Amino acid sequence: MTTIPTVAIVGRPNVGKSTVFNRLVGERISIVEDMPGVTRDRIYATGKWLGRDYRLIDTGGIEMNDEPLMKQIRYQAEIAMDEADVIVMITSVREGVLREDEAIARLLHRSDKPVILAVNKADNPEQRQEIYEFYSLGLGDPIPISGSHGQGLGDLLDEIVANFPEFTDNDPDDDLIRFSFIGRPNVGKSSLVNAILAEDRVIVSNMEGTTRDAIDTNFVDQEGQEFTVIDTAGIRKRGKVYENTEKYSVMRAMSAIDRSDIVCLVLDAETGIREQDKHIAGYAADANKGIIILVNKWDAVDKGNNKFEEFTQDIREAFKFIPYAPILFVSAHTHQRLNRLPELLKTIYKNRHHRIQSSTLNNVLMDAIAMNPTPTDKGRRLNIFYMTQVAVAPPTFIIFVNDPDLMHFSYLRFIENQLREAFFFEGTAIKLLVRERQ
Repeated sequence: MTTIPTVAIVGRPNVGKSTVFNRLVGERISIVEDMPGVTRDRIYATGKWLGRDYRLIDTGGIEMNDEPLMKQIRYQAEIAMDEADVIVMITSVREGVLREDEAIARLLHRSDKPVILAVNKADNPEQRQEIYEFYSLGLGDPIPISGSHGQGLGDLLDEIVANFPEFTDNDPDDDLIRFSFIGRPNVGKSSLVNAILAEDRVIVSNMEGTTRDAIDTNFVDQEGQEFTVIDTAGIRKRGKVYENTEKYSVMRAMSAIDRSDIVCLVLDAETGIREQDKHIAGYAADANKGIIILVNKWDAVDKGNNKFEEFTQDIREAFKFIPYAPILFVSAHTHQRLNRLPELLKTIYKNRHHRIQSSTLNNVLMDAIAMNPTPTDKGRRLNIFYMTQVAVAPPTFIIFVNDPDLMHFSYLRFIENQLREAFFFEGTAIKLLVRERQ
């Protein structure tokens, strides 16, 4: 399980940070496709360049309330220094070096992270020659780019990837099930860790942002299965920064999602479902992890008037993009139903590593086609020749066809539903890739 490096974009306002971010997201790198029904902010994108996956953060997308400008800039730079493996500082050739640029550069000098200086709005050859004053920032060779025209972004990405840390693999034991609790602040993630471990290894408080470090803890269930639970509430330092920027609860979950086989999305039964819950769940879904929806604090809710059925229906409506995720109503306080969690984790882990023989797979595929014939487009019919499984965790299948453009999204979803019905992929994403048969 390889950890994905994180790249943060920082800079003063109006230098084009979001333009560069959107240009990279839209054209220059391959992005995980947004799933229907999940709300997206634009702080995060997952990309690939020169064979390396990475995560891109736009710090310009963070609201800092009514903090003064220099304080906002300092917050953003500090967050980037804490969380990123590589930092990209964006400046503008049109305004030249301003005192805000110098302030950011001074902060970044204290970082032990690689810092790359990009001079934006260099839209023509003359402007690309006017970057020499930016050497005064002491951040190495400036790279001229144009976010609006896409120029120089390949050079920027080359430099970013060259500064990535070496590949790391923290998966020495294939039988170890790694899972994490993710969710908004104060939904009870740390309390669930304590309840699972039956001992107080994690500080618990009603104050949001209490936990300051991600804590991995190993335990073994009664059947001898080894688990690692990852507490994602962790914030390394400068807690007030994060408490002022709720979007960064997403950031702190991301590295734990990378290292998890299964993520438990924790909802608060008292406060209900928030947009932030959908943001966080969307990232877990994009990462193709196993997912369980845990409704915590169920002991504190009035159970009358079909509350259970109503809450379940609300969850299915809000999280349409993960219909395969099981729902478990629990209480960290009373330990209600928490004894079911280890068995559910083992089931989903098994489903994520399930391999299906090609003959069995294609029997299901042919039955599906007989039930619902392939679509046509402008007189041409989609022909499906066969399907094969190429990977696990998540289960990944390639469907060979005469023309991939004829495969409509709705028909692909129909095939996925038939596979789920036949092979019980509860709790895990499955990937279907469409290829032309050569």
